[in-house]
Amino acid sequence: MSSRRTPAPFGRRRSVIEANRAAGAYRVLEVTDPGGPAPRPGQFYMLAAAERWGGGDAGTRGEAVGRPFLPRAFSFLRAGDGRLEFLLEDVGPGTHRLGELQPGDGLWLTGPLGIGFARPEDGRAPVLVGGGIGIVPLAGWQDEVGGPALLGFRSAAHAEAAALLADADVATDDGSVGHHGPVTDLLAESLDADPDALVYACGPPAMLEAVRALCADLGVPAQLAMESGMACGFGACFGCVVPTREGYVRLCLDGPVLDAADLDTALVPGTGH
Repeated sequence: MSSRRTPAPFGRRRSVIEANRAAGAYRVLEVTDPGGPAPRPGQFYMLAAAERWGGGDAGTRGEAVGRPFLPRAFSFLRAGDGRLEFLLEDVGPGTHRLGELQPGDGLWLTGPLGIGFARPEDGRAPVLVGGGIGIVPLAGWQDEVGGPALLGFRSAAHAEAAALLADADVATDDGSVGHHGPVTDLLAESLDADPDALVYACGPPAMLEAVRALCADLGVPAQLAMESGMACGFGACFGCVVPTREGYVRLCLDGPVLDAADLDTALVPGTGH
């Protein structure tokens, strides 16, 4: 397990934004972290802007004007040479504020946290499956283990982020790029051609459940990097629990990467149960 988890230094540390560039509908933040340890692909960080994050007085109608309050959990895209990269999409107050950051701005980060991916065994070939922002932890993992990337997006603008990985086949919900349909259609074709694979997947719950079910039917092992709202990132709040066959686990400590076969499928979001 030690090969899958790099322990985080105690407390948060202040880093600096080096670049903020577009990747289609997303933004890539390049961040300095010269004193931080090297993370393992699949691990994550808790991020918060150093300025205009939390605090503040109530507005004229009593509403909070200091949002966001809590840090946000982000898998890293790539890491090396004292730098980290994160991919984000503006979908709320936290990601909006982070997307505004410019070179020289400060960023609080805590991490790396959680458990990352495990390398393939028994000669199995890696197949990477990502949906939307879920492509993020697969980039650094592909750099290590190789393998094709099967990536699903909503639209052509989102699909521009496929360029962040190599050897990518793309599916889009609207058919504007690549296959018209879910990315699991591409996975089914891939596993039909070569079932001796190990699937690594990250994406929204419904996509992960589709990947889990397909792999279970075909007897193909899979590791799923699961998404959940996290308030702390180190196990204190119990806000990121998911059910497994051995009971509930906290994704921030026992994940976010879990073996698909360990999940209690009756309770996994997106199963319809």
